[in-house]
Amino acid sequence: MTRSTILLLLGSLRTASINREIAQIAIAHAPNDIRINFFDRIGELPHYNEDIDTEPAPDIVSALRAAATSAQAGLVITPEYNGTIPGVLKNAIDWLSRPYGNSPLKGKPVAVIGASLGSYGGVWAHDDTRKALRIAGPRVVDAIALSVPTKTLRAEAAAANVALVEQVTDVVRRLAAEMPPWPPSPASDRPTAEIQSLESPRHR
Repeated sequence: MTRSTILLLLGSLRTASINREIAQIAIAHAPNDIRINFFDRIGELPHYNEDIDTEPAPDIVSALRAAATSAQAGLVITPEYNGTIPGVLKNAIDWLSRPYGNSPLKGKPVAVIGASLGSYGGVWAHDDTRKALRIAGPRVVDAIALSVPTKTLRAEAAAANVALVEQVTDVVRRLAAEMPPWPPSPASDRPTAEIQSLESPRHR
């Protein structure tokens, strides 16, 4: 059976992160025809610097871009740090936004979800992540959203919360529905769409 791939990026580096638990739920409950590739190395990426974004790129950068290239969609799961996107995740998005005009996620559907402290469950970070991704090239699916206040989990493991498992499973199912058929039909049969970045190609 041919399986489509969703690239999963996690905005928390903490081993015991609730968002990591949510990522594991997504992996465990993905449909049989969907493979979720959890790229769990964004903490190894150097800070984005155009001086080192050369050919060949650093090995870890090439690995991230290869994972994005081989995926048909993306799922970002992130907490909120000081009211916005965690720096490690923003850095990964910066690397994925290049090559300019030809991002490895260009035009691919991407959804953003996660959990955080506070009453809104990280919604500010999720909105900022969508904004950054939209400029970087993917097709952000705004209709797929899940911002979980961690206090609603009542200190239980995320996987033990039936409602959360159902919500995360639904997120993956809906994201899969946004993906093009895989393997794709011949190029001559597919419509094309031009995605333009709002960012200047240089001076980062």
